[in-house]
Amino acid sequence: MEIEIDFTKNAQQNANDYYNKAKKLESKKEGAKAAVEDLEKRFKEEKRKKEDAEKAASTPIKKGERRWYEKFHWFYTSSGKLAIGGRDAQQNELVNSKYFEDNDLFFHADIFGASVTILKGGRDSEVEEREEVAQFAGCYSSAWKNMQKSVDVYALTREHVGKSTDKGSLGTGSFLLSGEREWFRNVDLSLVMFISEGLNVVPMSTFEKIKAQKGIIVFATVEQGNKQKSDAAKEIAKRLSYPDIDYIMQQLPAGTFRIGP
Repeated sequence: MEIEIDFTKNAQQNANDYYNKAKKLESKKEGAKAAVEDLEKRFKEEKRKKEDAEKAASTPIKKGERRWYEKFHWFYTSSGKLAIGGRDAQQNELVNSKYFEDNDLFFHADIFGASVTILKGGRDSEVEEREEVAQFAGCYSSAWKNMQKSVDVYALTREHVGKSTDKGSLGTGSFLLSGEREWFRNVDLSLVMFISEGLNVVPMSTFEKIKAQKGIIVFATVEQGNKQKSDAAKEIAKRLSYPDIDYIMQQLPAGTFRIGP
């Protein structure tokens, strides 16, 4: 091993120089060691992230569990009461037999082919709430598909809606109605969709009351038009950034649509 000696310095000074050089080299060694350890740590972290991403990509995305009433047409009135409506004759039957209770109200458009809509706690509702539900029931009737601009809707209490006649039971989705009806004339047909803890579909009358209250900025109005259901659902999905197009289609009435701002 060769050692350079500075003859202008004495032995002690040369020794001090080598001691200082050795300290610098040791410091660089420790720094290099720390850098290597940091690189190894970052490499392991990036590898873990990559593995997690690959695992997530290979795992099917599970949809959030639906609430019991989300299998029907549904909405909450501006005063917070739940209304549910059947999507077809079988669901109309189910809504009436299982979910229609003594304190509820039964709504139906005055036209052949309509959703049975139940307002939970409807006997204790205000007129404005009942008007909202009437509009909702009207939208989910054949009036929409027929391109009618409005339809009459009526409401009845539990004791005035039955299934049996003196000739036997009625068929699926048919009911025996009696007693005085509460009428809602010339109900406008228009809905609004927006996101608030999931997809919400409400009649226009409800939306006008809750828009500012809930701070809703992004929404889609749904009216009668010439757009097919699948195309309308795709447009709504894009506008609301809501990926479940099938669920949007389930919540649209039968017919064609115009999607507005």
